[in-house]
Amino acid sequence: MANWHLSGEYMETCNCDFVCPCITSNLTARPTEGDCKAAVAMRVDKGAKDGVKLDGTSFIVLLYSPGASMADGNITVGLIIDDKASDAQVEAISAIASGSAGGPMAALAPLVGRMAGVERRPIRFEIDGMKRSVRAGDLIDQACEGIASATAPDQAIVLENVAHPVNTRLALAKATRSRFHAFGVDWDDSTGSRNGHFAPFAWSG
Repeated sequence: MANWHLSGEYMETCNCDFVCPCITSNLTARPTEGDCKAAVAMRVDKGAKDGVKLDGTSFIVLLYSPGASMADGNITVGLIIDDKASDAQVEAISAIASGSAGGPMAALAPLVGRMAGVERRPIRFEIDGMKRSVRAGDLIDQACEGIASATAPDQAIVLENVAHPVNTRLALAKATRSRFHAFGVDWDDSTGSRNGHFAPFAWSG
């Protein structure tokens, strides 16, 4: 029986042009800018680990990959957790997000070269139709908007069967803003030409 579970909503933006070559190449393509900077934001609607309830918490995994592709590894990972989380919740989320507690993030762990640490900031995760936005104090401010399907204009076009730790089915979106200033990673873009994704998620381990 799993000793932890999480479910909720996710969104991310990155510094690659739309559509991100990493996601369409199983992480083997060269990122648009020659490196990858991505902020993967998670809103936990329901969850628990070892008796610690995680409902209502949020966290962001900030990734920096300096290699010719993400598959080359040596990825730096920093974790930002909502400052409303208790110490016990921070410990539980840190274990899940790092992959040390198993689950989807454990598959990414072999590619991680450095854990840059944990920061605590107020996190606001907002959903408005096909728009998603997340702000974490002075560290992260990102937003994206789904690409509407011609056959269902109120729904986003999706990618299926992708190699992504959050979900194998991701909505296609364009980043409307991406501002990362954390763990030595700096990126600021509001051109509307960069990549984004969102999806519900359900993890366990």
